[in-house]
Amino acid sequence: MTGAIGFIGLGVMGEPMCRNLANKSGKSVIGFDRVDAPLERLAGFGVKRAVSLAELAKQADVIFMALPSGRHVQAVCEGDDGLLGHAGVRHTIVDLGTSPVEASRELAKRFAAKGANYADAPIARTRQAAETGTLSVMVGADAATFAMLQPLIATFATDITHCGAVGAGQVVKILNNMVLMQTVVALGEALETAKRAGLDAKLLFETLSKGSADSFALRNHGMKAMLPDTFPERAFSTEYARKDIAYALDLGRSVDLKLEGAELADKLLGKAIEAGFGDLYWPVLARIIKGSQTA
Repeated sequence: MTGAIGFIGLGVMGEPMCRNLANKSGKSVIGFDRVDAPLERLAGFGVKRAVSLAELAKQADVIFMALPSGRHVQAVCEGDDGLLGHAGVRHTIVDLGTSPVEASRELAKRFAAKGANYADAPIARTRQAAETGTLSVMVGADAATFAMLQPLIATFATDITHCGAVGAGQVVKILNNMVLMQTVVALGEALETAKRAGLDAKLLFETLSKGSADSFALRNHGMKAMLPDTFPERAFSTEYARKDIAYALDLGRSVDLKLEGAELADKLLGKAIEAGFGDLYWPVLARIIKGSQTA
């Protein structure tokens, strides 16, 4: 790789990842987003601005995408000025978001027809992990592509797992989110049960953290959001969470498996959206378990 690195999608997670890439990779980084503010902030770290996807593809060899959903990824790849129209043999396109498995594999085939490589490398962990460069990344790619990408991903991640061929990263990430969401449902049920039984909720969660029920979800989603009943916007929204659980249900159907736990999480997330909580941080589903309809 001799050219620059492109980065599309400079939102809550994308902006700090792009900043870490610019600070640590030793490569020229070019950003693209429809919002001016993150590009203006990143300019102070040497990130140049591309005015179009065509310009980005002309200058960059590796192009990362940090987009909200598979639908957005397809729009960036397939649109009138999409990456598929500009891709060539020197390009490697990397999806850092959570997207449907089969859609990722189909895009890989279409880029391969242009001579380009494609990898799925969905990220996990929090906004703070994106800031500090300590994300976990699950990569689906051939061995040579993974070896080339690993040092670049290491600028914003401390745990990088080669999960297998294209699509394998998405399988692992979708299942990661499915387990997380089912755990948060259990935390919401435990929280409300404890309150109705007259127990101090803070004591409950602190005690759970000392035993076999301890988890990342408990210490983050439970203690930092559900316990204080604080679910800000511009965190990972209920709408996005339901999108991810839908991917899990689709994955289950593709292997002829009924995922009843995931179905419950999907139902509660749907109720949270109906209650007006769609833009709030998704552990707000605890309010649905509680029976509160107050936004």
